[in-house]
This record gives sequence, C-alpha cells and structure tokens, in this order.
Amino acid sequence: MTAIKHALQRDIFTPNDERLLGIVNVCKAGKKKKNCFLCATVTTERPVQVKVVKVKKSDKGDFYKRQQTWELRDLTEVDAKDASKENPEFDLHFEKVYRWLASSTAEKNSFISCIWKLNQRYLRKKVEFVNVSSQLLEESVPSGESQSVAGGDEDALDDYQELSTREEQDIESMMEMCEYAISNAEAFAEQLSRELQVLDGANIQSIMASEKQVNILMQLLDEALGEVDTIEGKLSSYEEMLQSVKEQMDQISQSNRLIQISSTNNGKLLDEIQFLVNYMDLSKGHIRALQDGDLTSPKGIEACINASEALLQCMNVALRPGHDKLMAVKQQQLLFAELRDTFARRLTNHLNNVFVHQGHDQSSTLSQHTAELTLPKHSPLHRDLLRYAKLMEWLKNTHREKYEGLSRTYVDYMSRLYEREIKDFFEVAKIKMAGTTKEAKGKFGLHGSSGKLTGSTSSLNKLTVQGSNSRRSQSSSLLDMGNMSASDLDVADRTKFDKIFEQVLSELEPLCLAEQDFISKFFKLQQHPTVTPPLAQPETEELDGGTPSRMPPQAEHRHSLSSEKDLVRLMMNKIFQSIETELNSLIALGDKIDSFNSLYMLVKMSHHVWTAENVDPASYLSTTLGNVLVTVKRNFDKCISGQIRQMEEVKISKKSKVGILSFVTCFEEFAELAETIFRNAERRGDLDKAYVKLIRAVFMNVEKVANESQKTPRDVVMMENFHHIFSTLSRLKISCLDAERREAKHKYTDHLQSYVINSLGQPLEKLNHFFEGVEARVAQGVREEEVSYQLAFNKQELRKVIKEYPGKEVKKGLDNLYKKVDKHLCEEESLLQVVWHSMQDEFIRQYKHFEDLIGRCYPGSGITMEFTIQDMLEYFSSIAQSH
Repeated sequence: MTAIKHALQRDIFTPNDERLLGIVNVCKAGKKKKNCFLCATVTTERPVQVKVVKVKKSDKGDFYKRQQTWELRDLTEVDAKDASKENPEFDLHFEKVYRWLASSTAEKNSFISCIWKLNQRYLRKKVEFVNVSSQLLEESVPSGESQSVAGGDEDALDDYQELSTREEQDIESMMEMCEYAISNAEAFAEQLSRELQVLDGANIQSIMASEKQVNILMQLLDEALGEVDTIEGKLSSYEEMLQSVKEQMDQISQSNRLIQISSTNNGKLLDEIQFLVNYMDLSKGHIRALQDGDLTSPKGIEACINASEALLQCMNVALRPGHDKLMAVKQQQLLFAELRDTFARRLTNHLNNVFVHQGHDQSSTLSQHTAELTLPKHSPLHRDLLRYAKLMEWLKNTHREKYEGLSRTYVDYMSRLYEREIKDFFEVAKIKMAGTTKEAKGKFGLHGSSGKLTGSTSSLNKLTVQGSNSRRSQSSSLLDMGNMSASDLDVADRTKFDKIFEQVLSELEPLCLAEQDFISKFFKLQQHPTVTPPLAQPETEELDGGTPSRMPPQAEHRHSLSSEKDLVRLMMNKIFQSIETELNSLIALGDKIDSFNSLYMLVKMSHHVWTAENVDPASYLSTTLGNVLVTVKRNFDKCISGQIRQMEEVKISKKSKVGILSFVTCFEEFAELAETIFRNAERRGDLDKAYVKLIRAVFMNVEKVANESQKTPRDVVMMENFHHIFSTLSRLKISCLDAERREAKHKYTDHLQSYVINSLGQPLEKLNHFFEGVEARVAQGVREEEVSYQLAFNKQELRKVIKEYPGKEVKKGLDNLYKKVDKHLCEEESLLQVVWHSMQDEFIRQYKHFEDLIGRCYPGSGITMEFTIQDMLEYFSSIAQSH
C-alpha cells in the first residue's frame, strides 16, 4: 500500500500541487468488484483545499488516472455501518449517497479518521459521523497499520506551524538589513550564528553580575519567613479564642431557628382554626330558625331560607386533609346532619299541609265558575307556594327522597283538583255548544236549565237530521257529509260555536302555561339534568295530512330521562291527564252538531299549536294541542272524504230536469265558508289540498250525472253546472284552483256551443240540404259558376226551395225552439238569454253562409232569401220579449 501511495503521489498529485494524506482500496458495494482508490488530499498552496479523489487504474496500461473528485466541504455524512463489529462497508453522503466496500476494516477506519482530522483542521464543518467508534474521532494518530497507511506526511502536517505576522515582519526586516541574504544564504547564516554567540555571552555576563543581588534577595526571604512564623503563631491564638465565640453563635442560631419554626406552626394552626370557625360555625339564630322557625310568615320563611343556605354552605365546605379526623369537626358534621334532617322533615310536613289547605280553599270556589265558561285561576296558590321555592331547591339538593315525595304529592293533589275543574268546564262548554239551536237541545239530551249533558256517546252517534224538500235534498244533505244541511244551521250559530271553541282554548292555554311556569320555578326544574320520578307518560300520534310526526312512546321515554324539561312535561301530563280526553270529546260533539265545525276547529287549533310551539316546542301545551290537532285534522279529512263519497252516490230524478246539481251548490257554500274561516290561517295548505280533491270530484260527478240524465240534455247539464262552478271560482278567487277555473270555463263554453248547434239543428232544413248538395258538387270539381247548369241545382230549384221558407215560417220555428230551450234550462243559472243570443249568432252565421253560396254559384241571378238579417234580429228579439 505504501508503494501505491508513493506512486499516486508522484504521478497524480505532485503535478497538481497536492499532498496525499489518506488512501483506501475500495469497490462499489453490491456490484461487480472493480477496485479503485479513494484518496484524501490537500493542496500545497493557500488557501488550502481539501478533496476526496477517486483514482482508478487505466484499462490500457498500468498507470493510474483521476476519475472523480469531490470537495470535502460538500460532504454531509459518513456512515461506518457498525461501530462495534468489523464491517468494511461505509457510505459517503455528497450530493448523493456513495456506498463503498473497503478491502479491510483497518483501511476503512484509517481513512475515516483521516477525513475527521482534515475536517477538524481545515473546515470546522459539521459533518455527521454515524456508527463510528469514538476512538477514531481523536486528534492522535492511530498506531499499527493506520500509521503505515497515513504515512509520515501526517506527522509533518501536525508539526508544521505557520509563522505569525510578527515573526514574518522580523524576518523581513532582518533580510533587508542583509541585502545579500538571498543571493548568498551561507554568508547570511554565518552572520546570524555570530550574532547568536554574542547574545549568549552577554546573557552569561548578566547572570554572573546579578549573583550578589541574588544573595541579598535570599537573606531578605529568610527574614520574611521568620516574620511569617510569628504571624502564624498569633493567628493560631486568635483562632482558639474565636472558636468559643463560634460555638456560642451556633447555639444562638439554633435557638432562633426553633423559635421561627414554632412561630410558623402557631400561625398555621391559627389559620386552620380560623378556617374551621369561619366555615363550619352556624350561628344560634340559624339553628333556632331551622329547629323552630315560623314557616307561615314572610319573615319566618326568609329566616329559614337564610338558615338553610348557611347550613348547606357549612355542609359543603371543602375540608382540608386531616380535618375529618378532628373530634370537633365530627361533632359539627353530626350537628349539621341532625339539623338538616329536622328541617327537611318540618318543611315537608308544612308543605303537605299547605297543599291540603290550599286545595280546600280552591275547591270552595269551583261553584262560582260552573255557570260560566271560565276556569278558576290558581295564581293565589302559586303566589303563596313560590315563597317556598328556595326551600324546595334546598330540599332538592339535600334530601332527594323528600323532594321527590313532595313532587308526587303535589302532582296527585293537583291532578284531582284540575280533573274536577276541567270536567265541569267542559260540561259547560258542551251545554253551550249543544244549546246553539233549540233542535240540538232535544237531540243531544239537554233538558231544562240543569246544564248537564244527559246524552251518552252512543246517542250522539245515532244523530240524524231530516232533509228538506228543496232540490238540495236530492244529494242527502251533502254539505255536512251526512249530518245536516247548511241551511239548517244559521251562520250566527256557527259563529257562536267558533267563539265557544276559541274561549275553551283561550282558557286552557294560560292555565297550562301558568302551571308549567310554576312547576319550573317551584321545583327548580330548568337547568341541570336529573333522573325523573315514575310519572305517567302520554302517547302521541302522527298526523295523516303531512303534519310532522312525533316521537314514538318508547323512544320518547328513553329521551325523557335526560333533562328536567322532560320532567316538567311528565308532571304536566299527570296533572292535566284529562285535558286531551275532554278536548277530543268536545271536538266529537262539535263535529256531530255540524260537520262544518271541523273547519273552525282546524283553524283555531292550528293557530294555538303554532303559538305554543313558538313559545316552547317541547312544552306540554304544544305536545297536547298537537295530539288533539291530529283528531281535528282527521275529522276534517273525514268531512272531505264523506262529501266526495256522497257526490259519487248521488241519484237524479228521471222525470224532472236536473238544473244545478246539489253538490255543486254545496261546494260553493263550502268554499265561501272556508274562505271566510281560513283567511290568514296557518294551515291554508290543508284547505288547498281539500279544494283540489273536492273540485276534481265535482268535475267527475257532474260528467257522470250528465251522462245518466234522461230528461235534460247532457250539454245542458254540463253547461249550467260548469258555468256555475266557473262563476263561483271567479268570484272567490281561490289561487290554488286557477287551473280548474280555466278548465270549468272551457267546458262551459264547449258545451254551450255544442248545445246551441245541436238544438238549432237545421232550421231551414230543405234549404240546408240543397246547399249541401251544391257544396258537394264543388268539392267534386264542378266550377262554382257552372253549378247552376246542373239539373238538380239550377235556379228554378233554388227559387222553389227558398219559397218554402217565408219569414212567418221561420219565426214560428224559432218560437218553438225558444220554448224547447226554456224547458231544458233551469231558472237558477239564468242562462236562457245567453243561449238564445248564441243561437241568434249561429243562425245569422248560417244565413250569411247561404247568401255567400248564392252569390258565388248563381251570380247575377238576383235570387235572395225571403227574409233579411234585420228580419231575423226582429224575430229573435220579439220572441225573447214575448216570453
């Protein structure tokens, strides 16, 4: 390896002014082994450049050539693979990773050590040496084979020191004094040697001259040592005297430290005592209030509230570690527990008595409201009980069982009280509803002035109403779907029913809201989640007509255990458990009295549900009214379905003319009433859906009746009824029925035209047949001016036919036609003049058509009709006036 190194230095690096400091024989890892050398070099010129050169043997001879060069400053990492085991592999990280396999581990270690030293000496750059033994990363040159690899050049590198600036200046000045220094180096060296000998001699003489002074100096030093010994003796005696003082000071310091510790402990003890006294001491006044305080007077209640809050604060104080082991603390805690139980028992008994006494007082006022449609107000009871709200909150936080027991007691008491009040209230409402007509009183079992409903639900279901003798009785009272005709109930009765139902809802709404607000405030059920007591839970249904579905009972029960709002709702369900039943009963009665009442009830109930949901969607009132709204909506849908069903079952008389069908008139009255009721209503969409169902049924059944009619022509039935429908829809301006209004107009117009054409027929029959033949010849290709030469259609034949229709005969035929039309049409719709005017226009059109044919096919013949258009207008006018 030494021979190779010298050869490389001579052939490759010396010509480039470089010195070879480290070398290793390598090949690329993992590939076919092609040996090469990695060389670490430095330049001989300043600034020094350190490089790593890859040298490879040439393929054409035995000389070496430089293949690749890297600057050492570009090296970022050296990875020796394994620091503990011998592994010849290593990586050099330049612009990319170069993986090498050395011929031996020793060569690899020597090369890595050389790189580390060069980096430390010239670059001071942070190069990562990974998996390299710390022994290699030292300044000393390793022994053994590493010495042979690096060579003596590295020692020379270590011994070499650069001249300082001062040294360079001295050499330069010396060389300037000897101008021949460069031309004659030997003479310059001899001069320097002579000058050095002169300087050495001068130094020796100076040393010899100073010997006397040295002796004097030694004598002074001996005297100084004697003085030092004297001073040391005195210091020793002083130290012995101070030692006793030090011991005394130590004792004083120890005593002060103990005093400080005692003072600190006393301060801490005082803090603990003050803490316990301040936070666990209940005043005698509070104790008296808890034991014997007056729970009836405002001052006594206020004192009990303050005492209970102070007791709760004392019981909830956060004790420090070790306090619970103190006997005084244990005694105080026992006292607090005894006071808590005593006061909780007193408070519970008192509130139970308050519930009972208030109940008796409230029940005594029920008789005042039996004759009026009003519910008793519970605001005095709520006002009295709200004085105990803070005490209830205290009871909730300290005695959960007694709190829940009071809640159940209150709910049981109030449910019985409200059940009596609500039952009497709805009895009065039913009496007032059923008493809107004298006829209704007899049918619903209302007798005298007792104000009680004697009829049962089964008797209500058997109600029937006698039909009238009018034409509307043909459809079996379609207006109210089987119960009674609109003419049987006055508008004032319906208005009165609407007011009664509104008053019922208006009385219930503030009652429920006031009770719910009281429960929330009194029982403190509005903030934190809690476990609900076992109260009753109502079931809910789903609206049929698009109303959002409510939660099923099972899922609702699971969610109801999560918040106090659900507890309020459950308490309300228990207290007002009869409201929903009574409301449904009242709704059934109103529906039996007059099925149109379902419209009023749907609007009123929807408005109150909308109002309640805006206040609190999860409240009891919102839920209950929503459930009742299901029933109202169902009755409304049943009303519409029943009307459609009876439209389909309608039968007409075979002996009398049809006229305006009863269900068409009923639809008009229904729409008029509905538009009045649903003006600005929240559930307008339900009415629009009902309109569409009803109008389609009306259209279909009008056509059905028209097809079955024997006495009245089909076109007349269609024309009159669709004209009536069109007039109704145009007058009411129902936006959702615009398409049906246009369809009704179209059907009316078409059937009017059809009836006019069919009824008018061919008033000039022979003349009409003659001209039909003329048109047929023209259609066969005969020229119009040549038609008069046809034997059957010559001028003589034409004059003969025209003479058969003088003005008198025409007028007679029109008069008979007018009588026929008058028999077909009904008086209610007043379409006779409209039809007669349309017939006049059609007759004139035919007359002009005949004249046009005469002018084209018989030009210049002078043939004209026996009557003129003016004559025709006089005929139509005189006939209409005569009738």
